[in-house]
Amino acid sequence: MKKLQLHDTLSRKRLEIVPDDGSKFRFYCCGPTVYGPAHIGNFRAFLVQDFFRRVIELSGLKTLHVRNVTDVDDKTIRESINAGISLKEFTDGWTNQFHEDCEKLNLLNPHIEPSAVEHIPEQIELIKQLIDKGNAYVSEDGSVYFSVSSYPKYGKLTRIDQRDLKAGAGETANDADEYEKDNLADFVLWKAKKTEDGDNFWESPWGHGRPGWHIECSAMAMKYLGETLDLHAGGVDLCFPHHENEIAQSEACTGKTFSRHWFHNEHLMVEGNKMSKSLGNLYTLADIINKGYSSSELRFALLAGSYRTKLNFSFERMDEARLNLRRIANLAHNLGGIDSYDNLCELAQNGFIEMGPFQSSWNALLEDLNASASLGELFGAIKDVEGKLAGQDISEEDKKIYKQGLSTIVNAFGWDLPDADSQNQDVEIPEKVQLLANQRWEAKSNKDWAESDRLRDEINSHGWIIKDDKEGFKLEPEKN
Repeated sequence: MKKLQLHDTLSRKRLEIVPDDGSKFRFYCCGPTVYGPAHIGNFRAFLVQDFFRRVIELSGLKTLHVRNVTDVDDKTIRESINAGISLKEFTDGWTNQFHEDCEKLNLLNPHIEPSAVEHIPEQIELIKQLIDKGNAYVSEDGSVYFSVSSYPKYGKLTRIDQRDLKAGAGETANDADEYEKDNLADFVLWKAKKTEDGDNFWESPWGHGRPGWHIECSAMAMKYLGETLDLHAGGVDLCFPHHENEIAQSEACTGKTFSRHWFHNEHLMVEGNKMSKSLGNLYTLADIINKGYSSSELRFALLAGSYRTKLNFSFERMDEARLNLRRIANLAHNLGGIDSYDNLCELAQNGFIEMGPFQSSWNALLEDLNASASLGELFGAIKDVEGKLAGQDISEEDKKIYKQGLSTIVNAFGWDLPDADSQNQDVEIPEKVQLLANQRWEAKSNKDWAESDRLRDEINSHGWIIKDDKEGFKLEPEKN
């Protein structure tokens, strides 16, 4: 079976997704920092990662998916103190909120979800090894820093110019968890206790303190996935400094490649603008739902473009997602529903999934998760199948294949489909009428007014009337 080809940030090449051990694909995703509700820009990253996992599992691969929770850093400490509650109580609350949002968005649960606080001993051990190898040093206050100059390959992920690295070598070591791109000073591994940290500190060989942000992911990733991962994922904003620092500290410690593949998604824009508090466009899932949209419509909108390019979110895009999901749901209903994700994965592992006319849509996904091309092919296939169903030019065996192919695409994108259009629950809409209505909507969308009118008349001849609204259309039986 054809395998997924995915762009690698490090090599700038498409690489085939295969497990290093030949058995299970092991990948790590940088998870949320739990100091507030995740916004839709955050969720674009988590949805893209979920999309990736679904495609490779539906290709027949088994996976081991680790996604961390950052529950100790500058922001979680500061906000928990401002809230007047313990760090654990504060971060547990936001972690639960994150999980609820993930469930609504139909994200697969990671196989392992470690938290930074739970793995402080592992982080301390990693820091000890870096000190022993000469890659880290202890400052006068008991903080520990990684020596960037001790790792000659620093900057290989983002291709930072070596001259810039040398220029930054003499600067004061940086103890912030996050910093600007042009600050190339040594970065903190262990932060000595400060007054503003309150009671949030742990014992270490260097005194009371807490780990820096970057060391957390290296320690947790290597504990559960080994010294060399198959893939490491995150938003493009994490390339520098976070992932550069992960590579440096991990490879300096082990002498091995930290990750065979690096997978990053681009930023989300909102109505053509960057997301920011000042513009009031940091929408959360709750904000979207309160505006009358579903979580599945949001999922459709956030996955509809290439993960490697900036995606512009708009409510017009959400309206389009609603109509598209309705059309898919109607066809799924006419084919007998959608096969379950688990059953399809089992079939992929043990045999072969028949895609029928949906093969081209699936093939597009295997070419660097090309969602745009896949959706174009999907709706072309839907039109074809709708025509065959309307003309009753389909065998039960073909219908079974069409169902399996459509189910695979739906599960790859992870959509929870709405109920099929049947606004009049007491009166069943004939299959042929529903298909004619779908065809008429497509004609209208293409501004083929003559065909739209012809199909309306044909629908009327079957005793039904069609009414357009802002969400699409409704079918009602003609009153005598």
